Amino acid sequence: MSFHFAAARSVAHSPIARALAKKALGRAANDNPCDASDLTGPLGGQDLMLKAALRHFAEHGLGAAREARKHAERAFFTGDSQGYDWWLRVCRTLDRRLAADLDRTTAGATLIG
Repeated sequence: MSFHFAAARSVAHSPIARALAKKALGRAANDNPCDASDLTGPLGGQDLMLKAALRHFAEHGLGAAREARKHAERAFFTGDSQGYDWWLRVCRTLDRRLAADLDRTTAGATLIG
């Protein structure tokens, strides 16, 4: 039995090699319309909330969303609506489902004060 040398096919000429080859990633686009230092822009509030949520996560680890929920519940039942909104937003940033559950729970309750 004789053997014949077959050179490797290049990606440019082989349809199978082209299909299996990794595609080059497109150029990354910055979709942030405002300056990062501008906290009054359309995404400035989100950026501020993200920083607060990350800081809270750094302090409390994986239980940060549950801790934010506890803070929000405490603020809600003491009548602190601003505190409740803040902690609900922190909770929503960390865990959207937990925040939705909290929102449903507090919707049926009444504020004190």
